[in-house]
Amino acid sequence: MFGCKSLLCWDCVPEFTDPDPLPFSLPSPLPQWPQGGSFASGRICLGEIEVLKVEKFEKVWRCTGLRGKSLGFTFYRPLEIPEGFFCLGYYCQSNDQPLRGYVLVARETNASVLESPALEKPLGYSLVWSIDSHDECVYFWLPNPPTGYKAMGIVVTSSPNEPEVEEVRCTRADLTETCETSDLLLTVKSKYAKKAFQVWNTEPCDRGMLASGVSVGTFFCGSAYFDSEEVVDIACLKNLDSSLHAMPNQNQIHALIQHYGPTVYFHPDEKYLPSSVQWFFKNGAVLYTAGSSKGKAIEYKGTNLPSGGTNDGAFWIDLPTDQDARNNLKKGNIESAELYVHVKPALGGAFTDIVMWVFCPFNGPATLKVALMNIEMSKVGEHVGDWEHFTLRISNFTGELWSVFFSQHSGGQWVNAFDLEFIKGNKPIVYSSKDGHASFPHPGTYLQGPSKLGIGVRNDAAQSKFIVDSSIKYQVVAAEYLGEGVITEPCWLLYMREWGPTIVYDSRSEIDKIIDMLPPFVRFSVENLFELFPTELYGEEGPTGPKEKDNWLGDEYC
Repeated sequence: MFGCKSLLCWDCVPEFTDPDPLPFSLPSPLPQWPQGGSFASGRICLGEIEVLKVEKFEKVWRCTGLRGKSLGFTFYRPLEIPEGFFCLGYYCQSNDQPLRGYVLVARETNASVLESPALEKPLGYSLVWSIDSHDECVYFWLPNPPTGYKAMGIVVTSSPNEPEVEEVRCTRADLTETCETSDLLLTVKSKYAKKAFQVWNTEPCDRGMLASGVSVGTFFCGSAYFDSEEVVDIACLKNLDSSLHAMPNQNQIHALIQHYGPTVYFHPDEKYLPSSVQWFFKNGAVLYTAGSSKGKAIEYKGTNLPSGGTNDGAFWIDLPTDQDARNNLKKGNIESAELYVHVKPALGGAFTDIVMWVFCPFNGPATLKVALMNIEMSKVGEHVGDWEHFTLRISNFTGELWSVFFSQHSGGQWVNAFDLEFIKGNKPIVYSSKDGHASFPHPGTYLQGPSKLGIGVRNDAAQSKFIVDSSIKYQVVAAEYLGEGVITEPCWLLYMREWGPTIVYDSRSEIDKIIDMLPPFVRFSVENLFELFPTELYGEEGPTGPKEKDNWLGDEYC
């Protein structure tokens, strides 16, 4: 898999004039979290090994592109490792962001169930790639694990001498999980080698709520072009402690939400504001059954909704038939709105995901941007019942907000804490887009679709007087890891069918209107234009509730 040593021919000559990245800290100090368990204790027991985060580093090698043509990156060796703990690998990050990474260091506990130790020295190292010139030297080494063990990261040196075997530890294979590449960090090309050298971040292959893989924070490198996401040469750790003792208890959950709960801004021209689920039910929402043309009122707590099952089309929720009542429900009621919170383990219990769901009774029609024109659709994009969410990812080592996931229709984006806007203390801002209610980290206009062509669905986000403070207005509706019965799930959460009717309407007339407005040199056929936009725009289909979504058990997908 790996390329041999090669001389480097930089497309961008290395230079070292830009300043080193500075450490990042949240706007306000962290509070003293309520006591209980091992949450925010600085260490996490994974069964036979205990790990802690190291965030102090020394620079080993730094590469910076000439004239800003490529991002610079720095490779770091972890420092200040406590006695008895061992390094598992080195760290790498871009120079254009604050220094805010970590690697895990590990030690054995007294819980070993096998004669073989949990951690073992490598037998030696294999040279992955190097630069060896008069100007600079750098060498990337893969630890060679003993039989039955896995390497957890790469070692980087400025000397051609093979590193000492004491530098890192390998982990017994049964205490590891497979990992895969995520972000491609760096590509270095050489005219003396057929393949380029590349560096990736890694993450566990399985990242769902029930998964046990724990990211070590190290990187993977090799000769391009790596044609598989799964990494076989290094692994991540496995949490064998089923008690997940580092997860927050109930008091700590509330403290986290009250400390970090974002303020959600809705657009100043928003016509379809959020409401509480109970307000929606109390003000006329109707449950329909397949085969019956008459719906029935929904009890305000949802106790008469069918519970469990799957989204089989047997039931759906709709607005009342009375036009005034329909219009009233569509507008929502922001005074009653609250965030519905699902708390779950992430990355093997090393992090906590606080998923915050917002409900809007109605999703408005789309506005399409075609070159310099904005075309407001009359029906396309509408549907009854709109569930959107964002996710706070909290480090269980410290209780620090690490990142936020912003859900955007069928996708979304993770944003690091240093790229967030904060409104008060450590509370970030979430911007909800006009009519469609997608979440964004900053105000502006975002295009969904082929934005390079200047064509897409507009998502406009801005501050306004329409806000919901999730640090105050929230309800924890699920936290399965706390045990059965600790959190009482509301009846409506167990309703697995659609929160709006399915209506397929004729979009051709609206699409034809767009085509007629296009100049001939950018005109598309009807069929091609259909392919440019998300499929949900071509029919009105109410969404399922939070528990039916893929990310309820799984990870957030961008």
